[in-house]
Amino acid sequence: MAKKLFIGNLPYTATNDSLGEFFAEFGEVLSAAVIMDRATGRSKGFGFVEMTNDAEADAVIARADEAAGLELEGRKLTVSEARPKAEAR
Repeated sequence: MAKKLFIGNLPYTATNDSLGEFFAEFGEVLSAAVIMDRATGRSKGFGFVEMTNDAEADAVIARADEAAGLELEGRKLTVSEARPKAEAR
């Protein structure tokens, strides 16, 4: 089953492709999305990666929690399991 990860502290230059390529080093990536500000078209500094394998996704979370952590373009990333989207009222 696929697991969706929340990725925080992304560099503002990150793209969907660069995010997907970075996480592909840790396992198969189904999708990668950098969240963009509609008004400015600039990254909001976070995104989501969906990985096909739960064990690989858990390994990425554990790796990010280590002292060395994960860095993309000099920024230390925060990685956690994404929470489900809140339902609209």
